[in-house]
Amino acid sequence: MKFLFRLLCCLTLAFSAGCATTPPPRPAPLLLISIDGYRADYLERGLTPTLAALAHDGVRAAMQPSFPSLTFPNHYSIVTGLRPDHHGIVNNTMYDATLGRFSLHDRKAVSDGRWWNEGTPLWETADRHGLRTATMFWPGSEADIHGRHPDYWLPYDGTVTPDQRVDQVLAWLDLPAAQRPSFLTLYFDAVDHAGHLYGPDSPQVDARLRETDQALARLVQGLKQRGLLDRINLIVLADHGMAPVPLDHSVLIEKALNLDDVQVVSLGVLAGFNPKPGHDFAAIEASLEQPHAHMQCWDKTRVPARLAYGHNARVPQLLCLADVGWRITTADYLASHQGHVSLGEHGYDNASPLMRALFVAHGPAFRDGITVPTFPNVDVYPLMAHLLGLPAEPNDGDYAQVKDMLVPAAR
Repeated sequence: MKFLFRLLCCLTLAFSAGCATTPPPRPAPLLLISIDGYRADYLERGLTPTLAALAHDGVRAAMQPSFPSLTFPNHYSIVTGLRPDHHGIVNNTMYDATLGRFSLHDRKAVSDGRWWNEGTPLWETADRHGLRTATMFWPGSEADIHGRHPDYWLPYDGTVTPDQRVDQVLAWLDLPAAQRPSFLTLYFDAVDHAGHLYGPDSPQVDARLRETDQALARLVQGLKQRGLLDRINLIVLADHGMAPVPLDHSVLIEKALNLDDVQVVSLGVLAGFNPKPGHDFAAIEASLEQPHAHMQCWDKTRVPARLAYGHNARVPQLLCLADVGWRITTADYLASHQGHVSLGEHGYDNASPLMRALFVAHGPAFRDGITVPTFPNVDVYPLMAHLLGLPAEPNDGDYAQVKDMLVPAAR
């Protein structure tokens, strides 16, 4: 089937070359699917047969997230090809001297394009080149970035079921050709939520893996019914993995730092602090940069180069990163939550195997049944730009690292 589709594409191109008035053919549609928190090795659990079948007939890899391995920074890295230090979404919780505070739960901040305009998402480039776009939830898609939204988008609503999300994508694909999007995104979050609440090795995560795979089966069946399964390129990936964090694995930051002496930007796996007037911040840094059990702290100018982090103005001046399997918190927080804290976390060093994310690609552009070496998630952006025939914006990705997953061009 793939061969016949590629032959048809070649014949279409040949005919177009001989007819100057015929517009160039539209690229095969591209559907980018995120299963938030789907750790790469979850695929081995045998609970997601639809996804396993797509991987068997396509391309599979364990993908390295950008640092910090958090949800908003990595979703925006995937669609811009920029590391968080370059696109400005440096954490799920941020502070900007002009814009104030940002949280992924703050609807006003999330929809303010000024937070996002250090990067150019792929839907913006596609729109500028005449391709319609649609996002069934994706961080950044609710904001007016450089004066543009996707052509079709919805504000995030966690009550929308996986099946309803799939049905919306299929409805967009049913639009008349002139209105139909060529680039679409689809987002699932149940696996991540269960991983946080119960830990990655819990039966609740296994249940959400099955549920999400059933939604993917609904999507695959819908594509088959429309004759699209062999004509659409699918990329199914995750933003990060998940690590188990026992209840007693808490670093109480107030034992190392008087929180009244600093501006607290964020706590959790990656804690951030800024200077507060009237306090000796140099002395605070010197104390925290000494060795500590289960966490490591740096001034932003001394973050290890391999993490590619610390130059953006939104990165707090002092950073503390928990060891994998630990959290940075306060006694007050633990007391107020009475033991109801996350038993799974991410945001850790992106070199950790537990942070590795799912990557599966399937469609006419991709080779059959191959596993490729681990690659950084910023490489997905130039890959997608290539698939859509779009010029890539300046980015941190490397198309050369992922081009071998594609079917070689006919000579």
